[in-house]
Amino acid sequence: MSKGKKKQMYEVGEHESIDECLNRMKKDGFAPVRRMEKPIFKEVEKNGSVEYEPAGRQIIFEAKLIES
Repeated sequence: MSKGKKKQMYEVGEHESIDECLNRMKKDGFAPVRRMEKPIFKEVEKNGSVEYEPAGRQIIFEAKLIES
């Protein structure tokens, strides 16, 4: 049994579609097992106080090695 990575995380790039990320994952020999989304916030100063507003999201796939 090889000691290579069995799991890997793939992040969808800023200018990359989800399909492009999944194709990249498949090309590396991995299959997605879980999708996670994390919100990204930015600080905005309003009336002297700092508030946080949504600025986007980060999509990460957990992938498992495809065994043949």
